[in-house]
Amino acid sequence: MNRRQFIVLSAATLASAQLRAGASALQAGELTIEAALQTLDQLQTGLVSTEGSWNLFQVYTHLAQSVEFSMTGYPEHKSWLFKNTVGSAAFLVFAGKGSMNHALDEAIPGAPALVVNGDASQALDRLRQSLLSFQSYSGELKPHFAYGVLTREEYEQAHVMHLNNHLEAFVQSG
Repeated sequence: MNRRQFIVLSAATLASAQLRAGASALQAGELTIEAALQTLDQLQTGLVSTEGSWNLFQVYTHLAQSVEFSMTGYPEHKSWLFKNTVGSAAFLVFAGKGSMNHALDEAIPGAPALVVNGDASQALDRLRQSLLSFQSYSGELKPHFAYGVLTREEYEQAHVMHLNNHLEAFVQSG
């Protein structure tokens, strides 16, 4: 990396950090684990299905993996450059909007393959437990595979936005 590239990247990183701080302050009160848990409780009261290519077991397992990896470490990461430019910028846009949009059948890089058959209730319990574990977790959070280093509040937002994005493909009746 030459001097000019270093200066440009440093300036972009600093601007990104300042924007991230502002976005976090705006969204912190709206996207909470408490709200996510309440939403999950509502899912148990009705008949739910998904219109996406993944079934409920796969969706709940995927969401639980994401929360768990924030505490244990993601198996694969995008490059440092990606995380500190495109990845952090994507998070800023999502946080600023209070919602995210991603391919709903895209697995977490390096995560164990999602099996097709499984008990959706057990997977929902795993998701709920992962959120509760995140809430009480006091250790160092691991960098996100695409967004890079996130604060606890940013991770909370990311997890809830991720859940909400997947819920867009859910259909509830009854």
